[in-house]
Amino acid sequence: MPSAEALDLARQAGLDLVEISPTATPPVVKIMDYGKYKYDQAKKERVARRKQQATTLKGIRFSPAIDDHDRLTKVKLARKFLEEGSKVKATVLFRGRMITHQEFGMKMLELVATELGDVAKVEIPPRMEGPRMLTMILVKK
Repeated sequence: MPSAEALDLARQAGLDLVEISPTATPPVVKIMDYGKYKYDQAKKERVARRKQQATTLKGIRFSPAIDDHDRLTKVKLARKFLEEGSKVKATVLFRGRMITHQEFGMKMLELVATELGDVAKVEIPPRMEGPRMLTMILVKK
């Protein structure tokens, strides 16, 4: 249909002539209430922003000399946090002379990462944070 005729139809209906696909041959247009369309788009965007969830960082502390059962309990808690959508910061806190054997802390974090390997991946590998803390951050796969 010629563009002048389409414009007349839109004016008679009290609506706008909106170009949908300008690159098509011939260009595609639509008769609609553009103000209402923009309002609906803004409303959808506000609802989407409200439903959006910010990721939180949950922390789990370990000791290099932790027992297996205690470690498994903390791993289970970390699994729950990951399934809820949070990131998990696993920290090994060295006390006293334990700092001389940092390899035990590294083994601990590697073990935690393998136990959570089915639901999580390592975002930041184990590294020293401060003088006595070894940390690693895990995120949901």
